[in-house]
Amino acid sequence: MFKAVTLYTNKLKQLKGFYGNVLGLHMLETDVDHFTVSIGSTTLTFRESTRAAIYHFAVNIPGNQFTLAKHWAMERVELNREEGLNEVYYPRFEADSIYFEDPAGNVIELIARRNVDKWSDFSVESFINLSEVSITTPFVTEVGERLQDIGIPISGHVEIEPTALNFLGSGNTFILLVPPKRRWYFSKRLAETYPLEIELSKGERIVISDEGKMTIR
Repeated sequence: MFKAVTLYTNKLKQLKGFYGNVLGLHMLETDVDHFTVSIGSTTLTFRESTRAAIYHFAVNIPGNQFTLAKHWAMERVELNREEGLNEVYYPRFEADSIYFEDPAGNVIELIARRNVDKWSDFSVESFINLSEVSITTPFVTEVGERLQDIGIPISGHVEIEPTALNFLGSGNTFILLVPPKRRWYFSKRLAETYPLEIELSKGERIVISDEGKMTIR
């Protein structure tokens, strides 16, 4: 679903070092005001902003590499914990996850899908794509309905729930639609509204403004 995602940060230099040097992602483009890395079949761009911003996103990885991925991550970052645990299994998605944060406080999840295997050592080459991207907005119902209008189905709920975490998508890729002030799982961070752009694999561009309004181009 995700072809390209653009997020914003006031810590561009620190993030460039983190994603390029600490995680070792392939740097596709770099300039004074942005950089782009590849996450499997998805590109992720951070653009410079004067405003601090925090997002949540997840990366799909092979299920049979979860233990390898956890060791790989622990050599590079400190894993976040929830109730004393640094990993979780999601029966609904048949997936195991770990979480950590980058220097800007973005909450990153590696989610290992048990229905996907890859027989190799774990590395950034094991990153399949972006699995989840968060949209935080006070206009949850309006945004959710428009996403459904362009063919992104709601998952797990009958209809959009304005005060809850909503999954929109299918297979192994989802937009996470949430209202402000909801705590991100495995984090002390609260969801807040920040601008972002999502280019879908079928061509549409979803643009979220500073206020949380959505336009589709």
